[in-house]
Amino acid sequence: MNARTARRLAAATAVTTVLSALAACSGGDDSAPAASSELTVAGVKIEKDPALHDALPEEIKKSGTVKVATDVPYPPFEMYVKEGESELTGLDYDLGQALGAKLGVRFAFTPQKFDGIVPALQAGKFHVAMSAITDNKERQKVVDFVDYSQSGSGILVAEGNPEKIATLDDLCGRKAAVQAATNQLDLLKSHQAECGKAGRGRIDIETYPKDSDAQLALRSGKVVAQLLTKPAAGWTAKTADGGKIFDLVEDPAAPGGYNASPNGIAVTKRLPELTDAIQKALQALIDDGTVTKIYDKYGVASIAVKEATRNAAVD
Repeated sequence: MNARTARRLAAATAVTTVLSALAACSGGDDSAPAASSELTVAGVKIEKDPALHDALPEEIKKSGTVKVATDVPYPPFEMYVKEGESELTGLDYDLGQALGAKLGVRFAFTPQKFDGIVPALQAGKFHVAMSAITDNKERQKVVDFVDYSQSGSGILVAEGNPEKIATLDDLCGRKAAVQAATNQLDLLKSHQAECGKAGRGRIDIETYPKDSDAQLALRSGKVVAQLLTKPAAGWTAKTADGGKIFDLVEDPAAPGGYNASPNGIAVTKRLPELTDAIQKALQALIDDGTVTKIYDKYGVASIAVKEATRNAAVD
C-alpha cells in the first residue's frame, strides 16, 4: 500500500489543526542545523560517529551537506512549523537531523513536489529524498532505498476504545467510516468476505469526501471506527484536541498497519557509499532507541523497523 495516497487536501487540513502541538524546528536549505559533534533530537543527544563520517563519499565530506528532497505537507512525516513559513518539522525531518548528527554532516531539506522527487535525484539535484516514499521494484531501478518504516492502514477509534475494537474482524457487523476512493476503502470492501467466513455481519461502510469528514462521524458516534493510513491515524490520535478524543488501535499481527509496505530513504545510485553510511547510521539509531523516540513523538512508534534493510520491497 503506497504511503503517499492522493489526499493532499486532507494533509493540509491536518497541518493547520495540529501544528500548535509541535515545538519549532528549523528547516529549509539555508536554515537546517549546521553539522556539529553533538545534536539533540526528540530529547536524545546524538554524537558523531567518526568511522561513519570517514566512510562518506568525498564530495559529501568536502561539502559537509547532504541535500534532501521532501514533499510538504504530509503529516506526520513532513510539515511546516507554521503555515506560510519555511521552517520544517515532522518525522522525516527529525530522523534526517539525527542521521546527519550521527554522520557528522548537515541534512539540508528542500521542498519538492512528490512526482518530481525521483527525477530530481536522477538529475543530481539532490543526494537523498525523505518523504514517506514507498519502496518498490520500479523505483529501485533508478534509486536505492534504506528502509526505515512499514506503513499500511490503521484503525482510529474514540478515546478509551469503548467498543473494544482490536482487529479488522471487530468491525464486522458495525459501522466504519473511510474516505472515498482510497486504499482503505478497498481494504474494508475486501474484508467483507472474512466477515462472512466468520459468520458475522458485513461491515457497514460509510464513505466521506475527506478524512476530516470521517473523523467528524467518529467524534459524533455515528460510526465505531475510521480507517486511514496508520501514520495519519497515530498522529491524529496524538494531537486532536490535545490527544483526548481518539485512540489508535494496535493490532500485534499488523504492527505497521494492514497491507503494510516498506517506506525508504531514497538515495542516488551515483553514491553507493552514501547508501552504506546511511544504512549503518540508521541501524545505530535503531539500536540505541533514538528511532523509537522520534517515532513516538509523532504517535507512530509501531511503524518503525527493527532492522535497517536495503531495497526490501519484493514487488
